[in-house]
Amino acid sequence: MQKNQTAEIEWKDTGVPVATQFDDPYFSLDNGLDETRHVFLSGNDLPARFVSGFHVAELGFGTGLNMLATLMAWQSVGAPDGVRFTSFEAFPMVPDDIARALSAFPEARALADPFLAAWADGLRVFDLHGLTVEVIEGDARAQLATWSGQADAWYLDGFSPAKNPELWGDDLLAQVGARTAPGGTFATYTAAGFVRRALDAGGFDVERVSGYGRKRHMSRGILRA
Repeated sequence: MQKNQTAEIEWKDTGVPVATQFDDPYFSLDNGLDETRHVFLSGNDLPARFVSGFHVAELGFGTGLNMLATLMAWQSVGAPDGVRFTSFEAFPMVPDDIARALSAFPEARALADPFLAAWADGLRVFDLHGLTVEVIEGDARAQLATWSGQADAWYLDGFSPAKNPELWGDDLLAQVGARTAPGGTFATYTAAGFVRRALDAGGFDVERVSGYGRKRHMSRGILRA
């Protein structure tokens, strides 16, 4: 995968964008924002854990919907200082496609103008209503290996493990564990056994819990002491 290669998008009649590289939709066919809140926010016990300096990291930036849901959750508890959101994305979407996708979620779209303006200007580090955001472009396997950060909560939101195995390999998930702060957590929509085993090997106590909508199960976990 080449850094800065943009996403190739097809649009379903429902308005859901599909990544042609992986033949996989960017968000739930039911309600992507509710799915994000169930899987990534509740899965990481957010917003209750937000404190000054808290760091969320994500594999798979996509439309930025998870970022905007995080922003809203952070605002709902008083926007503690110094909260950061870092995401890794190999195939960034172009601004027009992001805007079109977010139009399906008026609550999120209402907060997206600073993000869309920064994105159109080529900025990948920007302020979003006080939330510090960085999107690191390129293959996460290479980028995470040189990343010096530590996350308190991880959103593992790559395309389906069956279609995008690069984001679910043992080595990469071991790097996720190594770059997680003590007591840090992860959440993901997938309950695939090989993913759960890789996260366990990466240092997490992993549990399978109820998924969103038609998805029976998802996974979440906390870094072992």
